[in-house]
Amino acid sequence: MANTLIPVEERMLTPDEVEMLDKRRRRGQLFLVLGLQCLLVSGLLLLFSGQDATYSPHLIHPMVYWNLTTFTLALVFLATGVKLKRGSNEFISY
Repeated sequence: MANTLIPVEERMLTPDEVEMLDKRRRRGQLFLVLGLQCLLVSGLLLLFSGQDATYSPHLIHPMVYWNLTTFTLALVFLATGVKLKRGSNEFISY
């Protein structure tokens, strides 16, 4: 009997294709973790970037730039992680 929890396009995969699918999903989980870590660091940098934006002269705001960079990386990692992890219907702990 077919497992109805598995999407239709994944029911007839060869073992090699299943292995590639698992690798893609694990990479997606990795990117989700990296994205959440970057988001956490960006939140902490937000505490310092406000002071840097207020007191630094002219366009010299290194903490603001670091904050924008980490937030952008978080968005990229999260979007890529969601895209790669798609189709996973079970909780996988590594």
